[in-house]
Amino acid sequence: MIQKRPLLRAVALSFAGLALLSPSSSEARELLLKKGDRLAIVGDSITEQKQYSRFIEDYLLACTPELGLQIFQFGWSGERAPGFANRMDNDLVPWKPTVVTTAFGMNDGSYRPYSDAIGKTYEDGTRRIQDRMKELGARMVVGGPGPVDVDSWKSGEPDADKYYNENLGKLSAIAGKLAKERGFEFADMHALMMDVMAKAKEANGAAYHVCGGDGVHPGANGHLVMAYTFLKALGVDGNIGTISVDMKDGATGSEGHKILSAKAGEVEIESSRYPFCFYGAEKDPNATRSVLPFLPFNEELNRYMLVVKNLSAEQAEVSWGPTSKTFTRAQLEAGVNLAAEFFDNPFSKPFQDLDRAVNTKQQFETRMIKDTVTRFRSMRALMKDDPEVGELLDVLYKKLAGKQEELQETARAAVKPVTHKLSIVAK
Repeated sequence: MIQKRPLLRAVALSFAGLALLSPSSSEARELLLKKGDRLAIVGDSITEQKQYSRFIEDYLLACTPELGLQIFQFGWSGERAPGFANRMDNDLVPWKPTVVTTAFGMNDGSYRPYSDAIGKTYEDGTRRIQDRMKELGARMVVGGPGPVDVDSWKSGEPDADKYYNENLGKLSAIAGKLAKERGFEFADMHALMMDVMAKAKEANGAAYHVCGGDGVHPGANGHLVMAYTFLKALGVDGNIGTISVDMKDGATGSEGHKILSAKAGEVEIESSRYPFCFYGAEKDPNATRSVLPFLPFNEELNRYMLVVKNLSAEQAEVSWGPTSKTFTRAQLEAGVNLAAEFFDNPFSKPFQDLDRAVNTKQQFETRMIKDTVTRFRSMRALMKDDPEVGELLDVLYKKLAGKQEELQETARAAVKPVTHKLSIVAK
């Protein structure tokens, strides 16, 4: 295999200047979402993989359940911005979205070096989508394309990844420019994924693909980076909760975390808000856990804090679920992020149950749009907009939408209160 990594750091840095960087923890963003919003996650085959879209939905249902969101993914393999612009009035608009995220560009680059014609076609399609959402009064997070993997993309062709990532970087900059002009948020996946890829490959080697074994479709690691980028742009604050334990005087919990009992460092809690949970081996690109050393997901989006005061020793052993870890008094007084320290925890299985329910729903959504709803256009044209046919199609759409809402409620109901225990023992 041709080794391309020596160029990767320089390439990543060069693309960082092409467009707006993803928001950092120092940037306080207003929450874009409102209670009861209808969030549409739109994109190409990478969206249709139903991984980053699942991670976003898992997070919003488990970590911000008070918002009561309705969420729909509109991924379509092979799609380009102009293609979605042509079908959005039929496929998306009837669902009445109030917030829309988009991720186009990978196919729009046509898998060759950038040209003005490529840029113009992409810009025209992207502008049509954004302008239509503006007309509808929908809020948007505009995502440009991510990169291709520098080792697995056309590995036998020297510099193929370099010219195509340059192309994709320029398309990302176009998406960001249009978003800024219209007052929409921009999720710069390209710059962030290039940076994460450089760091991860430096640590784990060329076989650690951030953008997938085919160079285009990420594993769980790359999809977690994408989900992080969109969630940051949506403005979620990352405060899952805080459990404060006074070793002399009981415990308190923040909103969503009810203290059932507290005595001598033994605390029982009922939580209606979950931390985001991770899975897999430390260096497996198909595991969400593996990318965390290179991505501030826990620090910025997943803070479930334990604060301990009046500890009688310099250290304490904290047990949560099946795992125990030792922390210093100073660490516990400052606050320990349980979500980052305990990957196997009492929320792991409930979170998996939620993810399965979300996956079932999103699988239905793909079939609903691709197998049925998108065909309404040709049926109306065939019948020359016969009003009776239109009424029948409206009934069918309501039936399908009703099923989607049932599956949404099942997913939402999967977030059940979890009773769990924390043990803090002075050493």
